[in-house]
Amino acid sequence: MTEIPKFTVKKPSRLSHHPRPGYSVRGRIWLEKDGELYMGGGREMLLERIDKFGSIAAAARSMKLGYRNAWLWVEAANRLAPSPLVEKVAGGPGGGYARLTDEGRQAVAQYKRLRAKFERFLTQVD
Repeated sequence: MTEIPKFTVKKPSRLSHHPRPGYSVRGRIWLEKDGELYMGGGREMLLERIDKFGSIAAAARSMKLGYRNAWLWVEAANRLAPSPLVEKVAGGPGGGYARLTDEGRQAVAQYKRLRAKFERFLTQVD
């Protein structure tokens, strides 16, 4: 009789790509709307850092992400969401800023809950 392989679950890590013996179950989760990326780990991190720093540029720098990419991510998320996730005010005499709207904070919280459920699911795979 053939033995069924034993699976182990490891939380995805960007720090280590060294193979481990045996099988493992890994995964990532993201949300799409009409086939376009709405929310994933990178966008969640960007939104949280915009909320922390009050600036798309500062948030992008903290992630070593180009400003243009960060701006495009914010534009896509704002367009795909029922209402904008990030409010942007252009620079001027008082300087510009960016901040999360209530909708943005809710979207981040919902994504975190979904990712936590997904991670619990992965730990149950045996």
